[in-house]
Amino acid sequence: MESKEWIVEGNVWKVGDNVNAESFMSGTWGHGPYELFMEHIGEMLIPDFPKKVRKGDTLVGGSNFGCSSGRNFAAPLKDKGIGVVLCRTSARSFYRNAVNSGLPIFNIGKDIEKINMGDRVRVNVRTGEIKNLTTGEEIKAKEFPDFIMDILEVGGIIPRILSRRSEYEHLK
Repeated sequence: MESKEWIVEGNVWKVGDNVNAESFMSGTWGHGPYELFMEHIGEMLIPDFPKKVRKGDTLVGGSNFGCSSGRNFAAPLKDKGIGVVLCRTSARSFYRNAVNSGLPIFNIGKDIEKINMGDRVRVNVRTGEIKNLTTGEEIKAKEFPDFIMDILEVGGIIPRILSRRSEYEHLK
């Protein structure tokens, strides 16, 4: 699918290695109203996160980001304003949840060390070009395959399926 440029630019929120869903989605708030939950998302790791994160900000993680749970915390991160996730490596379940939620995620290996908490970054989701606007460092992530880009472009797997519903009408 050929589309316009997709740039995400914002401030960096950085966490360490082996960050799991429970660290971002405390069970304390997970059973109440979604709005209350969103007021506390991520505060166990970054106390200011729920109050100061802005649309287009970037969440940066270390190795094995999103491990230990299949709980989808990618969708609430996107709802909170995170525009892209960059990490050294991610758990496969988190990677799939991010893509299925329409949240771009790039595993960039050791280049993650070129990005620090509070930096400002610009990410071209289509090309994988990442520029740290604070330091001037440039990183090239692997581009998404077309089928993943198609899912991300429409906002996730459910909108993707619904956008192609007519292709399945004959199965009724």
